[in-house]
Amino acid sequence: MKNKNMKKTATYLACLLFSAFGVSACKDYIDVVPDNVATIDNAFSLRNEAEKFLFTCYAWLPNNSDAQSNIGFLAGDEVWLPVAQREIYPANNWRIARGGQNVNQPLVDSWRGGLWTAIRDCNIFLENVSDLSKVPDLSVDDRSRWIGEVLFLKAYYHYLLFRQYGPIPVVENNISLDANQSAVRVEQRPVDEVVNYIVTLLDSAAQKAVPLIIPNKAAELGRVTKPIIQAVKAEVLLTAASPLFNGNTDYQSMRNSKGEQLFNPSYDASKWAKAAEAAKVAIESADAAGIRFFPFNKAEYGQFKMSDATAKVLGINLAFNERWSAEHIWANPNYQAWNIQRDAMPLLTPEAVVGTARQHLSAPLKIAEMFYTKNGVPINEDKTLDFNDKSTLRVATSADRYYIKEGYTTARLNFDREPRFYADLGFDGGIWFKFDTKSLSDEDTYYVQAKLNQPAGANNHGWINETGYFLKKLVNWEQAFSSNGVSYKSYPWPNMRLSDIYLMYAEALNEANGPSNEVYTYLDRIRERAGISGVLSSWSQFSSNPDKPTTKEGLREIIQRERMIELAFEGKRYWDLRRWKLAVKYFNQNITGWSVNQEVSADYYQIRTLFQQTFVAPRDYFWPIAQGELTVNPSLTQSLGW
Repeated sequence: MKNKNMKKTATYLACLLFSAFGVSACKDYIDVVPDNVATIDNAFSLRNEAEKFLFTCYAWLPNNSDAQSNIGFLAGDEVWLPVAQREIYPANNWRIARGGQNVNQPLVDSWRGGLWTAIRDCNIFLENVSDLSKVPDLSVDDRSRWIGEVLFLKAYYHYLLFRQYGPIPVVENNISLDANQSAVRVEQRPVDEVVNYIVTLLDSAAQKAVPLIIPNKAAELGRVTKPIIQAVKAEVLLTAASPLFNGNTDYQSMRNSKGEQLFNPSYDASKWAKAAEAAKVAIESADAAGIRFFPFNKAEYGQFKMSDATAKVLGINLAFNERWSAEHIWANPNYQAWNIQRDAMPLLTPEAVVGTARQHLSAPLKIAEMFYTKNGVPINEDKTLDFNDKSTLRVATSADRYYIKEGYTTARLNFDREPRFYADLGFDGGIWFKFDTKSLSDEDTYYVQAKLNQPAGANNHGWINETGYFLKKLVNWEQAFSSNGVSYKSYPWPNMRLSDIYLMYAEALNEANGPSNEVYTYLDRIRERAGISGVLSSWSQFSSNPDKPTTKEGLREIIQRERMIELAFEGKRYWDLRRWKLAVKYFNQNITGWSVNQEVSADYYQIRTLFQQTFVAPRDYFWPIAQGELTVNPSLTQSLGW
């Protein structure tokens, strides 16, 4: 009887916390916890049991390897789906991209979707493991490490909520059973206070015995390390320094129930300096851990006849989708990228089974246009190459054969592009070199045929690519077609890569101090790996605006574009455009693509509009809190505009 009462008490505590944030999901707490669930006391009686609770705290991390679960992947303008698949692929994040967000039943509602529960679990863990009388068989080092890991997770869950909702409540401790009504009805805290709290938690986590490198790779890869903590701290401070949160006067009227102003309308330049400092520490931590750019060596694959051009494309591709790539700072093994590969993979051969290569994740035309020319500058700035008529047809020559099938007719847009274009995108006529390649040569290999009635055409029982651009970046090259389907080599989704923190550092440093050799150095490291020249060299030789990298404003635009290219299809662009306050510009543009329902080139390469996106500022920069939550907890303040 004592055991059951303890379980009821633990659940009642959870219900109180839920009520604090307006969640009315808990009904009769007496019947909520089944008899076979461990009590809080015995969950921390021994190391093995406490470790299970530790993993419960990890279990709330978002599944970014799933297109429907990764909020930023489909909520913006970077990836599109066939309209016909709204019912068979009902992605709520894609409904946001189509203007479906609402205040009664918010889409992708993290407020009621588990993150507050995740924070509650973290608090329960910290309260018990910090008590030296609990878990007596836990070593001093492991106790410190575990506390550091959960401090990080608690900070990260707060950050995810902050990124969606802006000012949020801060949950330092779980609410006690005897709390009065005023304590239960918590209010949002000002943005700066929320950020400071998150950073304090991250700093505390970094001071614990969290390892620099995972000591037991066979069993512990994916757990928190010091480079992960420092990289997330840099991202938090970069977000806080960005225009959405730093000096944003659009939200100066927002106040909490105590009358406190939730957004500081005054711009603070020092926030960029703090972000730059944090990013530099993150880089140093990654360096100390041996995290580096992926050193693809074609000599290791001697069975293949592979050009340097193909090796460059593979190196770029594998930097993202190789299992435990050398440049992954944080990859999550609990969520393996398998389904998303199937959703991105085109049908390359007539005998391939429809459904095992669904090919329905597509990139809008503006994303294909975003990548640089082979000279490392935007297509509308390259004074040596003419992209004015992007749909002009051109036949691939021998010089193009490593990127486009020789003799194939395709759009001018697909020629003379940087290696990342060919690493990240598949397209009609584009080479798709993979591990089971039929002749072991990149001169006689697979290529995409995407017109109507071709293998990857828009005639495959609903599994069609709506724009004509396939997400090649997501598909690891070690996969094979057969008459039974397609086999994929899964990989843990990388939440953070080395190039991400390089770009954070370059952005924050430019905003703090303007252009400098240090900014160019970190941008050029990424560009060198990408197979293009450095910023100053590229712009001085090939751009119609050669002085662009020498001003803060010009270099800001270059850094933002570099970030959107380098981190394409990783779920980053959506959040970046919001924090830069550029979503109102980009998310009000039409989604366009080629006319994929056509059989001949002249008809296929006609631009068509798929959707007219609408983004209302300032309303759409933050999620609404469900109207019912405001009724339960009147101390909450609705996001502006909802």
